[in-house]
Amino acid sequence: MQRLSFVLTSLCIMLTISPAMAKEKKSEKPMDPLAMMELWKQAAMPGEPHKLFATLAGSWTTTTKEWIEPGKPPMESTGTAESKMLMDGRFLHQEFSGQMMGQPFTGMSIDAYDNIRKKYVTIWVDTRGTGVFIMEGTGSADGKTITLGGSHAEPGGGTRTHRAIWKIIDADNQLVEMYSAHRGQKEMKIMEIIYTRKQ
Repeated sequence: MQRLSFVLTSLCIMLTISPAMAKEKKSEKPMDPLAMMELWKQAAMPGEPHKLFATLAGSWTTTTKEWIEPGKPPMESTGTAESKMLMDGRFLHQEFSGQMMGQPFTGMSIDAYDNIRKKYVTIWVDTRGTGVFIMEGTGSADGKTITLGGSHAEPGGGTRTHRAIWKIIDADNQLVEMYSAHRGQKEMKIMEIIYTRKQ
């Protein structure tokens, strides 16, 4: 008897709520397909952030400093980078070659500005792992200082968080500073890369 009473009560509640939910859904008018297509068209067009990325296409030399242990001087190395725009000026693609912790190292990135989300996004892969590292963030008013954040899993468990500050000084000079916190510990600067355009 108690079970039957519970079932009947539940059924009454559902019958009361369902018309209200249906009415709410009906009030949400679907967007006109042509208007939606126009919004997508506008969102797909490269804007000022993409034009700034385009000024970075070309060949670069790099000087890298890596802080491996607190209180000790950084390791320094040099490298090269080749950058080009992809997909009609929508994405900046970089291929990096140098050293990392004294070992040969290559990496590749795609930098984007998402017009819909109003965010910068960087996708990075390299020869030190098999994962894909994604960072996202915002830029200064002139777009020349981009601050990105992200995290990744570490071998043995736990997570490392990262914060990058990318400064586009001018068309011939860039500076990338990377800060990291290991498994919730205090953040520290771990890397600095100076990019200088090849003449």
